Amino acid sequence: MMKSRHSSKRSSLWRTALKRIIILLTIFLLLGCVWFGYTQFKIGQAGGVSTGEKTDVGIVLGASMWGANPSPGLRERLDLAVKLYQEGRFGYILVTGGKGGSQDLYSEAEGSKRYLVKQGIPKERVLEEDKSTSTLENLLYSKTIISNNQWDSITIITHDFHGTRAREIAETLQYAEIEVETIESKVLSPVWHPLRESLAYTKWKWDRLWL
Repeated sequence: MMKSRHSSKRSSLWRTALKRIIILLTIFLLLGCVWFGYTQFKIGQAGGVSTGEKTDVGIVLGASMWGANPSPGLRERLDLAVKLYQEGRFGYILVTGGKGGSQDLYSEAEGSKRYLVKQGIPKERVLEEDKSTSTLENLLYSKTIISNNQWDSITIITHDFHGTRAREIAETLQYAEIEVETIESKVLSPVWHPLRESLAYTKWKWDRLWL
């Protein structure tokens, strides 16, 4: 009889513990869904509407190289930079990004500059930031170049899903005047990259706490 009571008590404790675990998991799942929805809403804003104002320099945020050439995604950003430069939106282009790996022939910045020069941009109008490995570093290291050239205003050039995080980083780094110009990709996955950006945006919010 005593043994049966102990067994029943242990069973009751397990059921109580299991219910609490299920409740906690449900709460975490709901919070995760709410946060994901929030990040997708922010990502959908694409950094805000551009005013079309002229700035001192356009900053092309880095993306991967394919061998000696910019990847299709990076070329989309660079082509937008060429278009805006030809429209007179800025007088200089600052390309960013280091090497993705030791096997890469060129850094993202160097490969981007080579591409821009082939598109007719004077090489003296293209500056390189070739040490960064993330969006935060893109804009952090670029700020020194901006300061050295006594520029005040920038146009950030990237994809639409990346625009919100890029603007928030630039604002946190206290860039004076910020424009964001984005492009909707025809070569990148319309599902994977926005989903991936939710994780990147979450990481940025965490990194921001330590800046």
